[in-house]
Amino acid sequence: KPNPFPKSIYDNVAYGPRVLGMKVDLDEVVETSLKRAALWDEVKDKLKENGQSLSGGQQQRLCIARALAVQPDVILMDEPCSALDPISTRRIEELMKELEEEYTIIIVTHNMQQASRVSDMTAFFSVELVGSNRVGELIEFDRTEVIFNSPTKQATRDYVEGRFG
Repeated sequence: KPNPFPKSIYDNVAYGPRVLGMKVDLDEVVETSLKRAALWDEVKDKLKENGQSLSGGQQQRLCIARALAVQPDVILMDEPCSALDPISTRRIEELMKELEEEYTIIIVTHNMQQASRVSDMTAFFSVELVGSNRVGELIEFDRTEVIFNSPTKQATRDYVEGRFG
């Protein structure tokens, strides 16, 4: 679920640069970030409205704009489309493909189809029960096409083919 702050659309995007004390033109940063997140045209006339009043897909793009405003090197997206309709999901995936030209984007997802559509590289992690503790383990990491078409590890093959998980 997207997590916009309980602030205006403008203040959601301006939050990071303000907190970090960035010496920037906030109006320009907000507009540029919202444009890059493919949201500007939908919200440019309601920047003072609460970010939480937007649809789920718009909220997700607002959160992406908030991240872009601080000019990160890496963007981490945790289940970026899990609660979104197919149209919003497509918009987010298209946005990820556009942004990958300038940013390293790491997504965490259980949606195998989405991972195969948007990823260049894929890591498959699993959890083992060791005594009473759950321990995460990297099973396999490779180009996405290898992970989905010819994984080297049986556990990866089983997961990709839907035999567990």
